[in-house]
Amino acid sequence: MNQTAAIQRFAACDKEGRYIFTYRDLTKVFPEDSPRALQAGLKRLVQQGLLMNVAKGIYLYAFSQHKGSNTLEQIAKTIRRGEYNYISLESALSEYGAISQIPIDRLTVMTTGRKGEYNTPFGTIEFTHTKRPVVDIINNRFDVGRPLKLANKVAAYRDLKRVGRNTHLVEEQVVYENH
Repeated sequence: MNQTAAIQRFAACDKEGRYIFTYRDLTKVFPEDSPRALQAGLKRLVQQGLLMNVAKGIYLYAFSQHKGSNTLEQIAKTIRRGEYNYISLESALSEYGAISQIPIDRLTVMTTGRKGEYNTPFGTIEFTHTKRPVVDIINNRFDVGRPLKLANKVAAYRDLKRVGRNTHLVEEQVVYENH
């Protein structure tokens, strides 16, 4: 792959709102490249600053027009693509004002996929596995116009207790008001 062709393809993807890619996505963006050529090309594009390697096997188009406040959520969604993922625990409770401390560079996400922590240039993503039934997950989260859905207050607090996290900073009256 040459740099000019890569810029054109990434710009076309960016126009469609796609600016974060898995390695597998990139095999479709550059179908003519062998695995070895693709690896070498990706390494070169990262060195040239066209791509950012934001997590293992996850790349971000550095000149995207879509980078912004939702980039960390978009990275999380890409890392656990194909799983149910939603913002919960401290991140959700902080948004509701039920925790006074605001996690600035940390996103806490419940997932039906594997647990894990990913440090990215945009912040840390902490995935916590849930065994909740899918119907329960769907009924207790809602779309807030961002890449990931948000747990409702009670579900976020229930998740926090269920996974054994510290609850002493939570203002329970905020969690249960208007419930």
